Amino acid sequence: MLTLLEADMAEVDRVIRARLHSEVALVRQVSEYIINSGGKRLRPALVVLAANALGYKGGQHHEMAAVVEFIHTATLLHDDVVDASDLRRGRDTANALFGNATSVLVGDFLYSRAFQMMVSAKSMRVMEVLSDATNIIAEGEVLQLMNCNDPDIDEAAYLRVIRYKTAQLFEAAGRLGAIVQAAPREIEDALGNYGMHLGTAFQIIDDVLDYSGETDLIGKNVGDDLAEGKPTLPLIFAMKHGTAEEAEIIRNAIQNGDSSNFQRILGIVKQTGALDHARSQAKAESELAQAAISALPGSQYKDALLELSAFAVTRDF
Repeated sequence: MLTLLEADMAEVDRVIRARLHSEVALVRQVSEYIINSGGKRLRPALVVLAANALGYKGGQHHEMAAVVEFIHTATLLHDDVVDASDLRRGRDTANALFGNATSVLVGDFLYSRAFQMMVSAKSMRVMEVLSDATNIIAEGEVLQLMNCNDPDIDEAAYLRVIRYKTAQLFEAAGRLGAIVQAAPREIEDALGNYGMHLGTAFQIIDDVLDYSGETDLIGKNVGDDLAEGKPTLPLIFAMKHGTAEEAEIIRNAIQNGDSSNFQRILGIVKQTGALDHARSQAKAESELAQAAISALPGSQYKDALLELSAFAVTRDF
């Protein structure tokens, strides 16, 4: 997939760098730091793959891919401030280096630059999809904040947060690939559904890796979710299927945002089969993503979309 997209993603990176320009030096410095910090670029890659799978021959998909990456990067800047995170993608977070105020304001710059680029596309459907997505992502951030330190969150509430907070931008990315090609609405919906299920699988595995990954691989501190009091799927399942004593240990950790008992909780998570359950849920989402694009014509780009949905579940970073 990476070889297939090499030329396209190089062009996306060129657009990103060109669009990052600002007369304010600190804006350029922070923007370039976070954009160049080694992210997977999955969301912009999805825009490009979707457009190419439909036979698109223009250059608008590179612009839309950059827009998606700017929106995603803005959410990361704001997320790290809210979570007081100091490590992302194996590097210091922007807020750790430049301070919270700078990170929030540069995040605002990236959001507004993304909207400038949306306007230049001269497509009301592009504006509709991306403005709706940005609004829903913000709602997801607030929902997650409300759920923090609440051990009574169930799987349905957990899934609602990740559908809003993470999967929504994946869905928008899939739709944009169809929109630039002026594909019929049913094709747009199919690629949107693919993106939604892909994003859900991706986030579930992210939450699994917080209890099974290695800091050097996942690029953040293992156990951060527990320290932030986030009731993610592994913890929700472990509380439901562990003993009353084990459930109480996890409840207290979530309520207090306390990771000091992380190794004990990690043992409970593994012993209850919570990680296997979460991986199974992610695999089901991946299969739904694959089914969503079954009607697309066969091509190397469709094959890459299928490969991407498999990668979302099997990755260890």
